[in-house]
Amino acid sequence: MIRCLAVFNTKLKQGVEGRKNTFEKLNNAVNPKDKTFWFHCASLGEYEQGLPVFETLKHKYPNYKIVLSFFSPSGYDVRKHTKIADVVVYLPLDSKRNARRFLDIVNPDYIIFVKYEIWPNFLFEIKSRNLKAILISAVFRKNQSFFSWYGGFMRSSLFAFNHIFTQDENSKTLLERINYKTTTVSGDTRFDRVFNQLHVDNSVSFIENFKNEKFCIVFGSTWPEDDKLYMDYINKNSHRDLKFIIAPHNIKPSYIASIASQLTVESICFSKINADDLSKFNVFILDTIGYLSKVYSYADIAYVGGAAGSSGLHNILEPAVFGIPIVIGKNYDKFPEAIMLIELGGVTSVSTSQGFEAILTALISDVSLNESQGLTNKTFIEKNRGAVIQIIEYIRI
Repeated sequence: MIRCLAVFNTKLKQGVEGRKNTFEKLNNAVNPKDKTFWFHCASLGEYEQGLPVFETLKHKYPNYKIVLSFFSPSGYDVRKHTKIADVVVYLPLDSKRNARRFLDIVNPDYIIFVKYEIWPNFLFEIKSRNLKAILISAVFRKNQSFFSWYGGFMRSSLFAFNHIFTQDENSKTLLERINYKTTTVSGDTRFDRVFNQLHVDNSVSFIENFKNEKFCIVFGSTWPEDDKLYMDYINKNSHRDLKFIIAPHNIKPSYIASIASQLTVESICFSKINADDLSKFNVFILDTIGYLSKVYSYADIAYVGGAAGSSGLHNILEPAVFGIPIVIGKNYDKFPEAIMLIELGGVTSVSTSQGFEAILTALISDVSLNESQGLTNKTFIEKNRGAVIQIIEYIRI
């Protein structure tokens, strides 16, 4: 079915084509005598979530080879050359034959899946071979098949994991209801990941030139639904001493052109930087990837996209660590960190362009409000890190 659909879908086609090389790449990279870790992530977000664990294990066990697999092209394409792994591949489709073949080659000493990745045929084969496997940063909801009357097949696959580290108490309770007992509420490894961002060089020269020490608002991982909330505000406030950075989730030229066409102020794209003085522009469109986590360090306020529509809220922890207020859309009920930070007062949810304008006006004019919301977010990150330590302490090779 996926092969048929791939004819009409570029992303699916990438995955189908990429999977043709998986076993060849593994055979070339892994020797049967190698000691091996296998890390698996659905996509880029899960990779970032697992990265602090991966990095710690790589440092602690330097003689082990690391096989990193992705299901989605959006993860594979961005991290296929990551230095954390000896080989990066697409996970073969979840069939019994593929599972046996994959594990015959990799023969992992330890397996770590991140968050949502439950592939039953792989997991049943892992269990039959008595391999060590854990799931980290897991989040479960009561409406998932694991906890329904019809979910026996999926439910039984969870028992392939020797241990499941959950992000919250509710997930642990749900697992205990199906008689899965080996769980730990360790929290979200993303807190450790984003906290580490404070200890790297976050300087970006072209952003410094653009900002020119002015008040800066960063719109991160935005979608068309988000544009409707903030675009009027940018156009109406271009005369003020403000700078705006838009980092859309989709950087296809057609969408970038759409954003630029809606702006009535001077803007420039990363792809069109030349000898111009960037400080003369009001808006910088970041039509590239890999910079956003650093760019947030230049923000005085951050808007994080995804929640204005149905695509899903993007990572609010990345800007939170820099101690700045955050604004998001209205659809955040599946994101525990957003719920908690809204309750604490560090994040504001808006549903209209008028609501967006009201909170921006308040945060810009009231310095104490801006600082208190930012401090709330930074403190939240500091208090919730530590998941990596618990996971590493559990792993015994």
